[in-house]
Amino acid sequence: MTKGFALAIHGGAGVVPRTQMTAEREAACRAALSRALRAGETVLAAGGAALDGVTAAVSALEDEPLFNAGRGAVFTRDGRHEMDAAIMDGKSRRAGAVAGIAGLRNPVQLARAVMEQTDHVMMIGEGALTVARDAGLAFEEDAYFFTQERWDSLQDTLRMQAEGTLDDDLSRRHGTVGAVARDRQGNLATATSTGGMTAKRAGRVGDSPIIGAGTFADNATCAVSATGDGEAFIRRVAAHEIDARMRHIGQSLADAAKHVVQVDLATHEGSGGLIAIDSEGNIVMPFNCEGMYRGSVREGEPGQTAVYE
Repeated sequence: MTKGFALAIHGGAGVVPRTQMTAEREAACRAALSRALRAGETVLAAGGAALDGVTAAVSALEDEPLFNAGRGAVFTRDGRHEMDAAIMDGKSRRAGAVAGIAGLRNPVQLARAVMEQTDHVMMIGEGALTVARDAGLAFEEDAYFFTQERWDSLQDTLRMQAEGTLDDDLSRRHGTVGAVARDRQGNLATATSTGGMTAKRAGRVGDSPIIGAGTFADNATCAVSATGDGEAFIRRVAAHEIDARMRHIGQSLADAAKHVVQVDLATHEGSGGLIAIDSEGNIVMPFNCEGMYRGSVREGEPGQTAVYE
């Protein structure tokens, strides 16, 4: 528990299996997490709002090609990018979300523009991109979003699908970035962004931009950002289920999150994890798979990052 600010981030539960993880790659992932953590911490340490802190942290994660969001987004089966994002303010329950977006450098900033500059919660397609242009958000050419690793992963996945030999590599199905924060005023906020699933069908939308599934915040209970098998998180309304357990049966954040991840999701083929924070600044980061890129920092304490257990 902390009386100051607190921040947690994740870079997705689709980690490279431990047996394939090199020391160099793990160090690079941890360094990227640290940069995003500092981006959010800098805002909160200056007295900024939780909403600004999660926006800064997720924008930084979207700029990192190692994670499946923004610059590092995976490819659809058609070789394109379709990115989703959401943000929510725990003080007012205002929220904004976008889905199927391409060409925008930081989808989370568009989600915030939808929240603050329109009367809507979720927008898609050209209508959403018009909001981005009106807000002066940055666009990039296709080359900015191209990474050889993501392209090779698409080719491998398409080949295995054609051969009927597709393996159970969770890094193909997972991949999201997110942040949750409590500011010095006690307000909570969350933001989530993703490139989706490798070789997904055009038009597929996961849990990340769906309020209550992959993203949720309410000052009375918690803020949550999820990562994993999106369809399962949607079916279990995972993020809001944590809020409901805290609100209606008085569970702690730790107990509610553990039940949702280890029971509700794990027993219904819902591989993945989440980060969450409550009104007292308590942070939990449970997952039911091999690992989850994650980090956290509390006011007056050094930041920490981790990948596996």
